[in-house]
Amino acid sequence: MPDVRELSDRLGPLGYAQAHGSRPDSPGVYRDVPRGDEAVPDEVWDKSIFTNDDVQAIVHIRRADSPWGRYTVWFRDWVRAHPQERERYEDLKVRLSEANAGKPDYDDYTRAKTVFFDEVQDAFTAWARKNHPV
Repeated sequence: MPDVRELSDRLGPLGYAQAHGSRPDSPGVYRDVPRGDEAVPDEVWDKSIFTNDDVQAIVHIRRADSPWGRYTVWFRDWVRAHPQERERYEDLKVRLSEANAGKPDYDDYTRAKTVFFDEVQDAFTAWARKNHPV
């Protein structure tokens, strides 16, 4: 993964700044929570987040060998193939966004959203392994 300074130099001119957790245990800011059954070195879960307030965008920068990198693509394709789950996830995100609007951080939003991933992890991983062989 590129050094944070290098990422800042590249993304800064585009309006992005490195995000910092507001609490020492802010989830998913500097590391992904390990998920799945792959045996990988611990440092694979390291990441950086950059935000752009002008376009309300959040970019997660992960290593190319990060399982989370694959999971995000798998999850995207899984919700496209399962409209009911996509709608359920969308409804959850809208509710959580409304409930957490104006808070100084998005930690509670992230933790609450993680419950959905916990519920569907096995289903979308099984589906993805059939449709996206590694």
